[in-house]
Amino acid sequence: MEIINLEGAEDTPKIILDRTNGIFEISGRSLPEDTAEFYRPVLDWLGRYSASPNAKTSFAFKLEYFNTASSKLILDILSKLESIPGTTVNWYFHEDDEDMEEAGTEFAELVEVPFEFKTY
Repeated sequence: MEIINLEGAEDTPKIILDRTNGIFEISGRSLPEDTAEFYRPVLDWLGRYSASPNAKTSFAFKLEYFNTASSKLILDILSKLESIPGTTVNWYFHEDDEDMEEAGTEFAELVEVPFEFKTY
């Protein structure tokens, strides 16, 4: 399976989806101009990955900020992860960032995927 490795920019997050090395991460700031178009390759990749996933998938979200449009696509990603057995979401947030912690808590309540909350 191909690796998705997008370098982050001011308005787009860094994304690494690497099945071979077990790296699944979205980090940085997410406020792309066309959110649906930006995240389409990620959703497509997860759809293909879900057909034959690794035994364990640890998906890390290390977001500093995301806009409302991105929150919908993050929920779409989390919904895709629901269908992948052995998946855990690691939701990272800065220790003093209550908004990002709360966002993770809200997402955790909406999907059937185990969440682990971690500060950095």
